[in-house]
Amino acid sequence: MKFAIITGASGGIGRAVAERLAAEGWSLLLIARDGARLSQLRLELGEAYPALREQIAWLALDLTALDAMDELLSYLGETQQTVDLVIHAAGCQRFACLGDQDDSAMEQQLALNLRVPMQLTRSLLPVMAPGSTIVTVGSTFGAIGYPGFSVYCATKAGLHAFSEALARELGPDGPRVCLLVPRATATELNHGAVDAMNQALGTAVDSPARVASELMQLLASRQRRRFIGWPEKFFVRLNALLPWLVDRAIGAQREQICGFATIRPAARQAPVLPTEEKQS
Repeated sequence: MKFAIITGASGGIGRAVAERLAAEGWSLLLIARDGARLSQLRLELGEAYPALREQIAWLALDLTALDAMDELLSYLGETQQTVDLVIHAAGCQRFACLGDQDDSAMEQQLALNLRVPMQLTRSLLPVMAPGSTIVTVGSTFGAIGYPGFSVYCATKAGLHAFSEALARELGPDGPRVCLLVPRATATELNHGAVDAMNQALGTAVDSPARVASELMQLLASRQRRRFIGWPEKFFVRLNALLPWLVDRAIGAQREQICGFATIRPAARQAPVLPTEEKQS
């Protein structure tokens, strides 16, 4: 039975991916910070797929903690697991203009969105099975800089570059490294100002199930990169070739976007949204 690790498993995309993999008979290790939600997910998956009840486990881990990687490797050593699939779905964001991003908010996004996938991948490489796969869940905002998401965009751009470089570094004999690039997705992360902005601008928003379906298609294909949604795919290519046209298009909406991103003084010190979900 093939074994997969899913980070951010309690969130919308991570949960949807866990459901799809369980439906195909995968053994799973679910990782997130919220143990109660992970336990509930394991219970639900076990009820839906009784044959997998003993094949689904969870670890409540803060992956940004110094001892998180050691704890995970210790678990894998005790269970003598080799890893066939890693899904990096954990992440966080702060929707705010740069001047309203405090050091804590910036550090949390940099740590969870970029440092953790790199450290976790490095830690897991020695226990990856032959023919294994690593999937990083990126974002359209990793290819298109967008107002109100400057720090988030930077972390996702770094994650895209990491995935591409690692794939070329490991070559055809190492684990396959893939990048899944969602657009805006209906998760807990996209509430309040982000949800209001998407509605006002007419932004298409996918369900987590759609993203999970695209991930399964990526796994079944020979692709290394899969971008989700139109016209987002077009704008990614346009931004790479003719960025000034995208400057102009987003510039026409800049005041409206920044209006939604403005943080009232009373909320200025609010923490980064504690989630393991993705916004593209």
